[in-house]
Amino acid sequence: MTSKIFAVVFFTSCFASCHSQQKKLPPAKTADSFYTYHPASADGIGKYYFNREIAKVMGASGSAWLERNERQEEENTRLALGNIKLAPTAVVADIGAGTGYYTFRLSPKVPQGKVYAVEIQDEMIQQLQDKKRSLKSNNVEIIKASEQSPNLPDTSIDLAMMVDVYHELEYPQQMLQAIRRSLKKNGKILLLEYRGEDASVPIKPLHKTTVEQLNKEFAANGFVLYFKGDFLPIQHFLLYEKN
Repeated sequence: MTSKIFAVVFFTSCFASCHSQQKKLPPAKTADSFYTYHPASADGIGKYYFNREIAKVMGASGSAWLERNERQEEENTRLALGNIKLAPTAVVADIGAGTGYYTFRLSPKVPQGKVYAVEIQDEMIQQLQDKKRSLKSNNVEIIKASEQSPNLPDTSIDLAMMVDVYHELEYPQQMLQAIRRSLKKNGKILLLEYRGEDASVPIKPLHKTTVEQLNKEFAANGFVLYFKGDFLPIQHFLLYEKN
């Protein structure tokens, strides 16, 4: 019952707020070389990257929502997984792994490879460890990230993926640069993000992103869009490569 209530709350946002995402920002309070700061909105932290306010992180209290029974129907996660093409020896990093919903569905796809489950929240890390033991997923390695780095080995990753995570990164510039260092020569970043262009997607505005905005931020960090998939019900499926 609790998870259903949480799902309704998370999926429901004020109709007016969905149409005010592009509101004019107040004057910046302070600035540094990458970010500007303004009074925070209800779902943001008041920190902006390329004029996009960074969203508040969904805490471990929302972990049941990540494992909700309705997720397959709402997001078609099986279709997303089916379109992640990996060699059996590939090394994947699930950054912001949460409860490991994608981590432990990816691990059988790389039986001779590895999946790094990267998380910053201790409660989520405990859940990942418990699930790894329960499923006996020997090719999953759990990594504790910092706010500015996933703490992955350099030039070790074939695919780094973030599922509804990027918009919550407090230091997107530093994280993208750290991920870039971790990628192999032909390594790529996969983003699954709720479509910000579509007002009918019932997600709060700061938890959605547009391809235009993402392309701008990724280009500034040395990435170019390699593949854009429009096959998921409410999410972008975007693959970026080093420029």
